[in-house]
Amino acid sequence: MSASGLNMRVLYVGDITEGGTCRQRMQALLDLGCQVTAVHTNPPEAQLSTLVRRVRQKLFGLYDAAGVNEQILAHAAQKKFDVLWLDKALTVMPETLARMRTLQPDCRILGYSPDDMAAPHNHSPQFLAHLKYYSVFFTTKSYGVGELKQLGCPAVEFIGNAYDEHTHRPLEVNEANRARLGGPVGFIGTWEADRGNSMLALARAGITVRIWGNGWSQQRRRDANMLIERRAVYGDEYALAISAFDINLTFLRKINRDQQTQRSVEIPACGAFMLAERTDEHCALFEEGKEADYFDSDAELISKVRYYVDHPEERRRIAQAGRERCLRDGYSYRERLATMLREFAGMRSTCNA
Repeated sequence: MSASGLNMRVLYVGDITEGGTCRQRMQALLDLGCQVTAVHTNPPEAQLSTLVRRVRQKLFGLYDAAGVNEQILAHAAQKKFDVLWLDKALTVMPETLARMRTLQPDCRILGYSPDDMAAPHNHSPQFLAHLKYYSVFFTTKSYGVGELKQLGCPAVEFIGNAYDEHTHRPLEVNEANRARLGGPVGFIGTWEADRGNSMLALARAGITVRIWGNGWSQQRRRDANMLIERRAVYGDEYALAISAFDINLTFLRKINRDQQTQRSVEIPACGAFMLAERTDEHCALFEEGKEADYFDSDAELISKVRYYVDHPEERRRIAQAGRERCLRDGYSYRERLATMLREFAGMRSTCNA
């Protein structure tokens, strides 16, 4: 097995739906030269209706409708793997990973999730039961290192959020695209009450803000300056929308206790200007006022939006510097995953027998 990540044989398990970040991570492994065998945890033919899924989950827990456990063991019986990559694999049973250890004792079981996996809304009984079999679990939540260890994972590493080089890149924006997707100030993301209140504060201050994302029908208090589009944008359309906004707002999900999020890196990677909630992790990723800018309150948010609307050249300089930081410090999935494979895939297993 090559420690560089090239020619590694990877059994990749995750929701590889087109446009999703799990698929982007799989593509990064392919870009690194890995031989990837994919197990899709959420194929269209295995998707249940929302009502059926909720009833079944309440009665029996998460259901492996895609036959993921059987697929893992079938692949393991036919081919030797260096890495079993589990990307938020909520339906994988502990018995499956125990059997994998028996079939392929030299295969490293690596886990990854961009979510807060200690939170009940993100994990499952299967996930908690199989944690002990990971060689290492990678989390983008700094506080998740200690929490996942307490839940039984023997080795946990913090890794920063990343962007996909194929998707998150500067795009030329014409007037038609700007009118269709962008504007002076925008936010792309799911509704939460806190961010909804901040958007309302901007709107009531006379600032028009355009919003793309799911769940915004829950925003009860509104203003004419809130342009809610009522749908999400993905893939190239997502990158084009980022490029079509002069100011891209980044709010952190309170339910996930975020200190940084995927948009924290995706927006600068697109060569776009980011104005985000101030955290130590954000400031470590991008220097304040030089590579991105930050706010602590609605009053500061309003003040900075007004300032940057009136200072386009400064805004463009900061956006370019943010893009350069992404490239210089290796924030792409390809470079992040290369580091993970290089440092951890060749190590001896630390899982419990």
